[in-house]
Amino acid sequence: MNSPAYADLTTALRRNHLLGTMGDLLGWDEQVNLPPGGAGQRAAQMALLAELGHAAASDPRIGGWLHELEAGRATLTADEQVVVRQARRDFDRVTRLPAEFVREKATLVSEAYHAWAQARATSDFPGYAPFLEKHLELAKREAAFLGRADAPYDYFIDQHDPGLTAEVIGRLFAELKKELVPLGRAILASPVKPRTDALRGFPVEGQRAFLREVTERLGFDYQRGRIDVALHPFCSGTGADTRMTTRFNVDEPLDSLFSSVHETGHGLYEQGLPAAEAGTALGMHAGMAVHESQSRLWENQVARGRDFWRCFEPRFRALFPVQTAAVSSDELYLAINAVAPTLIRVDADEVTYNLHIILRFELEKKLFAGELAVRDLPEAWRAASRELIGLEPANDREGVLQDVHWSGGAFGYFPSYCLGNMMAAQLWYAALAALPGLEEDFARGDFSRLLGWLRTHVHAEGRRYDLLALVRKVTGEELSPGPLLRYLRERYGTLYRA
Repeated sequence: MNSPAYADLTTALRRNHLLGTMGDLLGWDEQVNLPPGGAGQRAAQMALLAELGHAAASDPRIGGWLHELEAGRATLTADEQVVVRQARRDFDRVTRLPAEFVREKATLVSEAYHAWAQARATSDFPGYAPFLEKHLELAKREAAFLGRADAPYDYFIDQHDPGLTAEVIGRLFAELKKELVPLGRAILASPVKPRTDALRGFPVEGQRAFLREVTERLGFDYQRGRIDVALHPFCSGTGADTRMTTRFNVDEPLDSLFSSVHETGHGLYEQGLPAAEAGTALGMHAGMAVHESQSRLWENQVARGRDFWRCFEPRFRALFPVQTAAVSSDELYLAINAVAPTLIRVDADEVTYNLHIILRFELEKKLFAGELAVRDLPEAWRAASRELIGLEPANDREGVLQDVHWSGGAFGYFPSYCLGNMMAAQLWYAALAALPGLEEDFARGDFSRLLGWLRTHVHAEGRRYDLLALVRKVTGEELSPGPLLRYLRERYGTLYRA
C-alpha cells in the first residue's frame, strides 16, 4: 500500500522512537557516569523528556492516521498490518495515561534508583520502602487507567511479554519446579565437586581484555556499541547505539565474563533488528522473554559449553598464566559449570537460577493481590529463600535489595528471565538440528552460523509474533519447560553423574 497516512504514521513513530533513545542514553549515563550531585537534575531531565515523549506519542494526528488505516485494513500488506496493530496498542496506552502521571512516574524512577543504590550499600530496606510503596501505588493506578484495575499484575506482565498472564506463567513454572528441585538436589548430592579456590586474583585489565575479545568474536559490533562498568550489569539503547555494562571482581573473573556475554546476547538482538524499520513493530523486539532467550542462549548453551572453551581456554591461560597454572582443563570446565546454591540471583548457576525467578514471581503476585505489604517483604523474602534456595540472607543486601528492577517500577519483568531460559533451550535444539556440526564451529571460534540463524529466525521477525507464537513458528512446538530440563540433565546431570 502506498498511503500518505501510513507514511505519516511511520514518520511520527520513528520520531518518537528517537525521543525514546534519548531517554535510554540518559538512563545509561545515570548508572555509569553521573556524579552523585547530579541526581536531582537528572530526575528533572528524565521527567521532562518523559513529558515530551508522552505528548509526541499521544498526538491526535496519530489517532487519525490509525483510524484511516484501520478502515482500509483490507488494502494493507501483512507487514503494514503488524505496524498498525502495534501502533494502535501503544497509542491507546499512552493516551489513557495523563501527562502529569507520566511525569510523576519518571521522576520516581530516577529518585528510587538512587534510593535503592544507597539502601543496597547499607542494607537499609526501611529507607527504601517508601519508594517501593509509591511504585506499587503508581503501578496500580497505571493499570486502572488502562482498564485493568481488576488484574494489575497481568497488565504489567503483558507490557513485558504481550499475551502472557500470571496464570499461564504459573502453570509453566509449576511444571518446571516439580522436576527442577529434585534435579538440583541430586546434583548437589553428587561426589563431584568443583574447586572453590580455583580462580582467584585475576587483574581487572586482563579480564577486560578477555571479555572484549570474546564478545567481538561472538559478533558484537563495537562500531555500534560499547561496554562500561555499572553497579548492576545491563544493556540498553538500539542497534545503532547499543550500551552494555558489566562489573569486575579480581576473585570472580567468570562473573564479569558471563555477565558480559549475557548482555552481548541482548546487544546482538538489538543490532540484528531491521534498522530500516526502527521505531515500528517491524524493527522492535518481540518482548523481554524473547530478549532474555537471546542473552541466556549465548551465556549458557554457548559460553558454558565445552567447545566454546576449546577455543578460548588457550587465550584465557595466556592472559592469566600464574592464576591458571595449577588448574587443569577439567577443573576449569567444572568451575565454569559449578552448581551451588547462592543468595544472589545474578551469581546463580543454571540449575538453581530459575528458582530465584520463581521466588520473585510469587512475591510479586502477593504484592499486587494485597496479600503482602511492602514493609513485610524482607521477612517474606527470607522465608521463600529458605524454602526454594535452601539459604537465608543475613541482611537485605543479600535479599530483597539485591535487584535493581523494582526501583524502576519494572514489575512483571522477572518472569521473563525464566521464560527466556525455556525459549533458549528450545531454540538451541532447533539450531542444532538445523545446523549440523554447530558446536564444532565454536571450537574453531566461529559463531557466525548460529548468529546468522538467530538473525533470520528471531531478529528479522521484529514484533510480528509474540513469545508463544514465535516459539511455535521457529521450533514447531509450544513453549515448554521440557527442553530446558532436557538440556540441564544432559549438561549437568552428565557432568555431576547425577
